[in-house]
Amino acid sequence: DTLSDGLKAGHRFIQGSALNIDDLTAAMAGQDVVYVNLAGDLAAMATNIVQAMKAAGVRRVIAVSSIGIYSEPLPTMLKPYRALADTIEQSGLDYTILRPDWFTYGREIDYALTPKGQAERGGAVSRASIADFVCRLFADPAQYIGENLNISKV
Repeated sequence: DTLSDGLKAGHRFIQGSALNIDDLTAAMAGQDVVYVNLAGDLAAMATNIVQAMKAAGVRRVIAVSSIGIYSEPLPTMLKPYRALADTIEQSGLDYTILRPDWFTYGREIDYALTPKGQAERGGAVSRASIADFVCRLFADPAQYIGENLNISKV
């Protein structure tokens, strides 16, 4: 069944800000997994997300950061993505961090995962590939806990 506003029955629409702890805590109430794929003040957002998850009793988080965040010297444009990853990793939550290169609109599902500490593969990856991997994590949230993975086209 689809409701008149386009939402399926049993789904809810929440409007809020990742910069507002109360909005986040309310949105996370009763959830099993939080998916983070944001732009903006990522350091503040990540801090708020971690705090709200703990307040709501949610343990599992999947966060999208960026390829290159462990480069030395760290390019200025990647500092917010590094801050997000560092905050999530240090949170004590059950996390998976994804570090993709550019996203494409391709429909192919073709990707490789490279753990943190190994050379990143690079190569633009389709949104469909990222969605495929994230959906696998939602289907089996016990996979890849504590992993920080580069995801790239094979």
